[in-house]
Amino acid sequence: MKRKKKIERPGEGEEKMMRKEKVVKQSELVEVGKCYFFRTVTYHTVGKVVSVIGNFIKLEDASWIADSGRFSDAIKKGTLNEVEPVGECNINLDTVVDFFPWIHELPTKQK
Repeated sequence: MKRKKKIERPGEGEEKMMRKEKVVKQSELVEVGKCYFFRTVTYHTVGKVVSVIGNFIKLEDASWIADSGRFSDAIKKGTLNEVEPVGECNINLDTVVDFFPWIHELPTKQK
């Protein structure tokens, strides 16, 4: 008995590939010991990641960024308009919209 060759619908191969891709959790993208600028649904924070516990990131030397100014300048040059140093901070990853590596000195003075 001859088997019939299955005819794939357009896009079906792509769906199969997508199902095989590993889903990466946000917490896997954040490296302990590195600094990041986080944008959450309600505020911005910059700091050094000291641990990731479940869905929370613990930061040290953190600051709440009330006004980042021109965003490109903030990320590329480390220029921030309004800064409130807070020290230790915990962020729930469910609230994170996006985040960027922070390659500059962390702000330590209120501005």
